[in-house]
Amino acid sequence: MTLSDSQFIGWFAELSLVDRLQAGGKGGSLGELVRAGIAVPPGFVVKTSAFEQFLTAVESAAPVRALVEALDPDDLPQVSAVSGQLRARIEAAPLPAAIAVAIAAAYRQLNAGNQCAVAVRSSATTEDAADASFAGLQDTYLWVQSLEQTLDKVRSCWASLYSVESISYRRRHGFAEADVAMAVVVQTMVDARTAGVMFTRSPLTGDRSVMAIEGSWGLGSAVVGGEVTPDRWVIGKITGEISVREISDKHISHAPVSAGGIQTLAVPDEQRRVACMSDAELQALRTIGRKVERHYGRPQDIEWAVDRHGGAILLLQSRPETVWSTRDAAPVSHAVADPSLHVLNIFGGNR
Repeated sequence: MTLSDSQFIGWFAELSLVDRLQAGGKGGSLGELVRAGIAVPPGFVVKTSAFEQFLTAVESAAPVRALVEALDPDDLPQVSAVSGQLRARIEAAPLPAAIAVAIAAAYRQLNAGNQCAVAVRSSATTEDAADASFAGLQDTYLWVQSLEQTLDKVRSCWASLYSVESISYRRRHGFAEADVAMAVVVQTMVDARTAGVMFTRSPLTGDRSVMAIEGSWGLGSAVVGGEVTPDRWVIGKITGEISVREISDKHISHAPVSAGGIQTLAVPDEQRRVACMSDAELQALRTIGRKVERHYGRPQDIEWAVDRHGGAILLLQSRPETVWSTRDAAPVSHAVADPSLHVLNIFGGNR
């Protein structure tokens, strides 16, 4: 399979933000990063056309979207019942043969004959938009080890579009189900020594002159899931001055399991209170963050990882910062005397 011969598959190099309807928010953004010359782990997107064909087959037996549109978002028992029913149906339904063949061909091309672990990540058309925050409403699966597992997890990502949280959010905000679709990112895993997030604008004050960085040992899922208190830094965007340096007691880390998935490990005592990033790495992250922000033309919320084996800094995602951007019609925030006010751990759930 070449880079362009599947109606169901798009490689990152082929995609950009204008392809959101085919690649979802996450997939489009990863393509945009590649186009901007930013290092990201290689991968492809199972396009929304695959989801639409799959869902048409599922709905040939019984409705899906009509059931969701009939729900009252405040009727949690009914939302939960419909969610459970729909997720079970979608995860049990067979993949149409043409979709399974396309994913298998792309998976083999990505692996290039090797057996490498992948992340299978939901990429809904409604997520990571500049005017909404859908992060965490759908599922991500890490360290998926085989083609068979990948095919299963693609279905699980589609099913997560009908989680209680996702259904409730869409119903409360009036999204038409016909306008909602799910692409899926399949991306080579990074065996991360350190991972975390970076805001190119202060998450607390909105100050655009600084960046806030948080990180911990191992995979970034421990940070974004709120399971560890990360190290925190605030860095001047232009000057590079590190005005806040908080090194935490990082008691656990997430690491891959050989059979697939991730596990929680205790961090060795001698490593718990050691900074997980060097100053040189922080400055490299600052440079990358400035480049990404310039490319998108607005502040970003970025996921990053440092490869355990080569030390390369790779970006896993970049999405628009939404909290302060929605307030931009008001006067721009002023500088603050205490730079520690820029730092806040505000993470929770899958991103």
